[in-house]
Amino acid sequence: MAIRKDNVKTVADTRFIRVFDLQYEEGAHYYDASRRELENIAAIKSENDFNSMLPDAVSGFLVIKTPDSEPRLLLDYEYRYPTGQYMLSIPAGLVDESDKESDQPLFTAMKREIYEETGIMLKVTDDIRMVNPLVFNSPGFTDECTALIAMTAHLDDLSELNQKGAVGSEKFAGFLLATREEVLRLLWDGKDPRGHRYPMVTWCAMMYFVSDLWKA
Repeated sequence: MAIRKDNVKTVADTRFIRVFDLQYEEGAHYYDASRRELENIAAIKSENDFNSMLPDAVSGFLVIKTPDSEPRLLLDYEYRYPTGQYMLSIPAGLVDESDKESDQPLFTAMKREIYEETGIMLKVTDDIRMVNPLVFNSPGFTDECTALIAMTAHLDDLSELNQKGAVGSEKFAGFLLATREEVLRLLWDGKDPRGHRYPMVTWCAMMYFVSDLWKA
């Protein structure tokens, strides 16, 4: 089955999100929420374009190593408007047009987001690796997608950690630097220390950490 561009209608068009009516056969419709312009939505891409497209965003699995502590996974509390709550999250953000001019657009975007959301400027001696260049967040509802990127930052101490780089609608309420034991507890509990459920991508980061894949 193929969805053609001429069978797609725009239902809503705002600065940050759009809704499209995908007519996939006569009289049959599916609705798609997207960050993309009509010409760039995943539903109408060819197989080759679909397999080579860049994600909308980057999401970071950031492990912090300091001399006086065991490795910890950096999590933060970010206000998520659709839930009306601060949720236990990981550093993440959209891929900007300027990032796409880089030789490594996803790493460029990730390093910028890490600095804005944590104050950490990743060094050449720190480790950064691709976990997955594109995963879909909820493909039954939206073509929104993100890259999963793992990093290990070696710090002398935690003095540079801050959330002063928040931009636009971003609102943060502190960090949670969790040891392996603490992350296991979060996974078993299925909620954060404030009693709130957390996003799937946070669960992915925690599983990556406790499975020791970050050491590989």
